[in-house]
Amino acid sequence: MLVPDPKAVRRLLTRYATLRIAQAERHSPAAARELEDVSRALCAMMGTPGIHDAIALADALLDRARPGRAREADGESGLSLAV
Repeated sequence: MLVPDPKAVRRLLTRYATLRIAQAERHSPAAARELEDVSRALCAMMGTPGIHDAIALADALLDRARPGRAREADGESGLSLAV
């Protein structure tokens, strides 16, 4: 199985989160369309049918790719920032 590039995954997660926040603050049809596109791309990249599964897999991939993964030592809670 091919593993997605962590940098590309991080870019998509960041864009997804940014668009979700923008939509929560003020609905925009253009942002809604872009959010659908980003969601579809993230699902395709992670090989999942739904965005929640894609985010979970993307978070796990980025966690594994992170150098010095001492999660609790650096204060991370382990919660996804993209959902």
